[in-house]
Amino acid sequence: MAFSINSPVLYVITICVLVLVLTQAVTTLRRSLRRADELGIDKAKVKKVLRTAAVFTIAPAVAIVVGVITLSKDLGIPLPWLRLSVLGSLSYETVAAANAESAMGLRLGGGAALTASQYVTIVFVMSVSIMSGIILLVFIGKRLHKGMVKREMKDKKWAEIFSNALFIGMITAFVGFVFSDVLLVREGNTSGLIPVFVFFISMVIMIVCGAIKKKTNWGWINDYALPISLIGGMACAIPLTAWLG
Repeated sequence: MAFSINSPVLYVITICVLVLVLTQAVTTLRRSLRRADELGIDKAKVKKVLRTAAVFTIAPAVAIVVGVITLSKDLGIPLPWLRLSVLGSLSYETVAAANAESAMGLRLGGGAALTASQYVTIVFVMSVSIMSGIILLVFIGKRLHKGMVKREMKDKKWAEIFSNALFIGMITAFVGFVFSDVLLVREGNTSGLIPVFVFFISMVIMIVCGAIKKKTNWGWINDYALPISLIGGMACAIPLTAWLG
């Protein structure tokens, strides 16, 4: 039987995992509501928390759907759906999939038909690599947290600088990926400029969203700025790709 990235078996596996995760979420929610009732917490406050959580769930979900659509051309629907629904992020999964395909002489978005071996390799890279953080957290999480709390109590300003530096360092890794193919221009290949333009367009959209929030005080902008900038950047990528190849 020929391998298919949209095999019914993959859909069954994905749905089983998602049902398990959703069951855990619903069970936790029910127990939390029961516990809140036992503690006598005002029901109006509980409803407000539920509404806020719903907004913060729906807003990122828009970006996740965009990510599933982006990756589905090469990887089918089940794998991106599973990875972006359970343990993963749009930025990480895209980079991991692109690196895995590049190592095999393929290009993300090229739509090449994957063999079973290539598919398993990509699944391994996307799934196992991100688990390193969870494994490390078991051994160093408590110690790291204590160190951060101790540093904050000793010097709050330096603790904030250190925390921001760690975050910027993580973001820098993804920014480097954006500019990795710029030098292809020397060979007459302008396709490496596409992610650079998309990056700056998305950044401008995010800045505009921030300016709108500041001028109008619309709180919902904070929740939807990310998906708006993502969708805007991807929409601009279409004419940029036609222009730059």
